[in-house]
Amino acid sequence: MGEIVHTSRIRIVRENGPTRRAMIEGFDEPVYYGVHGGIKRFYKVEPEKEHAATLDHIVAATAA
Repeated sequence: MGEIVHTSRIRIVRENGPTRRAMIEGFDEPVYYGVHGGIKRFYKVEPEKEHAATLDHIVAATAA
């Protein structure tokens, strides 16, 4: 097994409905997760504000 180069430390708090706020160690601003488009239609929710879903971030990370 190789050397550990980074450990992510993240605190996620549910704000309201599907909206979650993630505080990532080392960054001043939070990252918001939620639902939008087809995802909100699938779950039949209407958030106060649309945010990228965690799935969007996973797809973006694998495309790098």
